[in-house]
Amino acid sequence: MQSLQQKASEWSGVDQNDAFAIDNTNLFEKLGLQTFVNLSTNFYNRVYDDEEEWFRSIFANSRKEDAIQNQYEFFVQRMGGPSLYSQRKGHPALIGRHRPFPVTHQAAERWLQHMQQALDRYHRY
Repeated sequence: MQSLQQKASEWSGVDQNDAFAIDNTNLFEKLGLQTFVNLSTNFYNRVYDDEEEWFRSIFANSRKEDAIQNQYEFFVQRMGGPSLYSQRKGHPALIGRHRPFPVTHQAAERWLQHMQQALDRYHRY
């Protein structure tokens, strides 16, 4: 049985060693809180304005403000900052938290497209 890391590597095309190299850098110290707030806001604005109803419907029972906060707090915690997410929500348990949502391969690809666009837009500034 493949580990979650192996599946993520296979689906994303990113070598596991490259993906986990992030653990050696504290991006929170380098980029600061506002970077993650801005990225998450830009990302979820794109998600909630998506032209495809099937994709927007995945998020229909979530408030955009809550989604933004959950994401930036998770990113801050994962990127070397304070454990804001865990303090408020407990262990991230990403698989369990996303189990109620229809996260198909198509939905994951759409999510990644929005994240790439948000990263590209933010990177320009």
